[in-house]
Amino acid sequence: MGDAEIIPIGTRGRPGRGTGKQPSSAARSLANGGKPAPAERRAAAQRPEPGPGSTDETAEPATAEPTVVPERAPVTTRDRAPLHGIPTSDWLAAFQHAAREVFGEQWEPQLARFLAFLRRRVTGDYAVDEYGFDQEIAQRFFMAALRPIAEKWFRIEVRGAENIPTDGGALVVSNHSGTVPVDGLMTMVSIHDHTGRFLRPLGADLVFRLPVVSTMARKGGATLACNEDAERMLRGGELVGVWPEGFKGIGKPYSERYKLQRFGRGGFVSAALRTGVPIVPLSVVGAEEIFPLVGNVPSLARLIGVPYIPITPLFPLLGPLGLVPLPSKWLLEFGEPIRTDEFEAGAADDPMLVFNVTDQVRETIQQTLYSLLMKRQSVFR
Repeated sequence: MGDAEIIPIGTRGRPGRGTGKQPSSAARSLANGGKPAPAERRAAAQRPEPGPGSTDETAEPATAEPTVVPERAPVTTRDRAPLHGIPTSDWLAAFQHAAREVFGEQWEPQLARFLAFLRRRVTGDYAVDEYGFDQEIAQRFFMAALRPIAEKWFRIEVRGAENIPTDGGALVVSNHSGTVPVDGLMTMVSIHDHTGRFLRPLGADLVFRLPVVSTMARKGGATLACNEDAERMLRGGELVGVWPEGFKGIGKPYSERYKLQRFGRGGFVSAALRTGVPIVPLSVVGAEEIFPLVGNVPSLARLIGVPYIPITPLFPLLGPLGLVPLPSKWLLEFGEPIRTDEFEAGAADDPMLVFNVTDQVRETIQQTLYSLLMKRQSVFR
């Protein structure tokens, strides 16, 4: 009796109750007359068939452990996919270095302004006047491209910039030289840098017949050299530039350098008299030496419809290299304005008065040229 198992009262014949243990599947089968219990039948129906090589056909499938997803670390620029084998961070550092070289330490505001400029150009949020002048393009691109040439290559020295009116209409009259009309471009950037005003050039017909040049000239502020456009600009308060010598001035041989040619019929004086704006004479020294003209091919020039085919000591002998202008030293001197508002109404219709004013402007420029040439010590210094 000492080792006999004691079965509590009320549990005999019902194994598994009151003992804290669950009866085995065999015991449950005997309790149901040799048949599996309903729960066992349902479990067996849901249990998958044992695979080949399985030794335990009654083993229940193991419960799958919950999958733990590791927390992802934040992605940095170095973790991103490299471009051409170079990490993204290296590309970014190279871009920042290049931006500092181009724009300086304040490259971020410069870049922001450039992106704002691109957005305005794409959306059409910019102004163009009735002549096609695009002030933003002229200031950001044309002036920026011409300024290093004026400062570093020709080393332009400007005198008498205070004679240019700070506002209102005025007419700048200059001598013309250089075989290629570079002097007009240098005058534009010099006036803008010293006064902040844009010079509106009056160009010849040939300029506006060339496909690409005409578009650039319009956007830069130029218009056709006619009295109607000149008078409208002057009345509108613009600073207008004119080169009365025309092609006769830039196409004259080197032996006649700094000798002014005929100033046309005085149309620019008539425009100034009708609008009452001052005439500012401008003398340019240094442009005659950039392309010394020693010859011409008139038959070929007539064939292709241009005023002349220049022959210089370097062109066409050196090919495209001969088109590089020589780095002569330039002097620009603006003379005292000649007032036209003191004349009576209808003075522009008096041919003798127009001739006298035209001759006065021409002689002022010519005498200033002689004075500057006497003071100049060297062509290139």
